[in-house]
Amino acid sequence: MLYCVTGCAGFIGSHMVDCLLEQGHDVIGIDNFSTGLHPFLDHAKQSPRFKLITGDLQDPSVATKAIQHVDAVFHFAANADVRWGTHYPHKDLEQNTIVTFNVLEAMRANQIQKIAFASTGSIYGEATIFPTPEHAPFPIQTSLYGASKLAAEGFIQAYCEGFGCQAYIFRFVSILGERYTHGHVFDFYKQLLQHPEQLQILGNGKQRKSYLYVKDCIDAILFAMKHATEKVNIFNLGTDEYCQVDDSINWICHYLNRIPERIYTGGERGWIGDNPFIFLDCSKIRKLGWKPTLSIQQGVVQTIDFLKHNTWIVEQR
Repeated sequence: MLYCVTGCAGFIGSHMVDCLLEQGHDVIGIDNFSTGLHPFLDHAKQSPRFKLITGDLQDPSVATKAIQHVDAVFHFAANADVRWGTHYPHKDLEQNTIVTFNVLEAMRANQIQKIAFASTGSIYGEATIFPTPEHAPFPIQTSLYGASKLAAEGFIQAYCEGFGCQAYIFRFVSILGERYTHGHVFDFYKQLLQHPEQLQILGNGKQRKSYLYVKDCIDAILFAMKHATEKVNIFNLGTDEYCQVDDSINWICHYLNRIPERIYTGGERGWIGDNPFIFLDCSKIRKLGWKPTLSIQQGVVQTIDFLKHNTWIVEQR
């Protein structure tokens, strides 16, 4: 099979590239390297079955030329930094919603019928049902990132209805693991490297978060695409647990043997759009027969171990 992976040099996209190649498939990867990193593709570049296209999917012609003759598109290209949404509101619209539209148009032009889309649990806003199922009512959107992903989901669903596509939409919790380059755990680790005696924490540390190990995420996507057969297939992806931000700090500090002074900025959220409680109901994909291999704590420790042995990533960010 021949697959296209957008955002192929990113955290999750590069893992998907490696997994598809290991399974014997051919892969076309697309990335503009605005946040993706070339070393994440070192393994893939050694394979004759991998082709890299450097280009920006905000240009429709790039998408149309790159997404040809493939059996499915794995669409990971996006602006994934929720925190700075209100500082650069155009990024979420352009890089998440419009790029997804360009991908869908390229699929339509080239008669490609299947897409897997990396969405987010942030589309549930500040949910009123916990754990939050896929059919939960949508409240007011609280982040531009979530709003842009929800709009992209809408376009995908409409294209499935209008043009006969098949879609797999995955609403992630926060993803952790090797090649992780932004988020709570990365920030805490970087701070502890720079000044191990002190740790600044956005919010009050009581925010309840859910995480999923990246290789479990990749496995879940491929498992769902093998077993789910609806026109539009929507799955929450996560573990059946959550932790407080303070819990993740405890695990990190224990691993690094640090006891920093904790300085909290106060309030129940770390930034505008930060949801103080995220916990997704993942029973739908569990019923198909998939479950994660690592707990949240194990995922956090695995991530810190990777960062510890790859300090060049921390130095570049």
